[in-house]
Amino acid sequence: MAGVQEMLIHTAGQLVVNVGIAAICGLLISLLYRHTYRGPGYSATFSNALVSLAMITTIVIMVIGNNLARAFGLVGALSIIRFRTAVKDVQDIVFIFFSLAIGMAAGVGLYLIAIMGTVFIGVAIFVLSRINYALQRREFVLQFAFSSPEEEAAYLPVLTKYCKRHVLINLKSFGDGEVLELSYYIDLKDRNRSQEFIRALGRVPGVRHINVFCDEEPL
Repeated sequence: MAGVQEMLIHTAGQLVVNVGIAAICGLLISLLYRHTYRGPGYSATFSNALVSLAMITTIVIMVIGNNLARAFGLVGALSIIRFRTAVKDVQDIVFIFFSLAIGMAAGVGLYLIAIMGTVFIGVAIFVLSRINYALQRREFVLQFAFSSPEEEAAYLPVLTKYCKRHVLINLKSFGDGEVLELSYYIDLKDRNRSQEFIRALGRVPGVRHINVFCDEEPL
């Protein structure tokens, strides 16, 4: 009995340590995901699931151990699971494998690999996300209607003041040419002054129906 009790205590202690390490690393991965995600549809559920995924993977690895038959049995049992949610962003797949790998390392007791792997890979993902964010072009599409026969292109000084560059990409005329609908690619000098830019453009005589938008989010 004493031997069984010692084995149970050892197993319970190992389970607590392994799952605890996986939980801590999974939480760091989840926080990293929250701070680096740039897509249109952030999911808090997915972020929280990364923590659970690392912990569950740890338990699965502990259950398998060195038993090959048990490994094949678990693969067969897990194969009945069907995921109905489509992964919209490639980066989500990266984080799924990240959590799985850390959970596997914690499950076999490689705590240093789990912790250092979380740190090093996390830093790499964070730096790459910052570099990619810095290199993204802040280019938007500006659309507005203009009708001012007295002064042509009265809006150009405003575009020059607030935009690094502005390129006309589309021009339509309505009402025998009295009303023009213009579309520009614009690169704002200061994105924080976007509302000021829209108000300044709206004060130009003849300018109305202003729309500024991009792929990420409306201004």
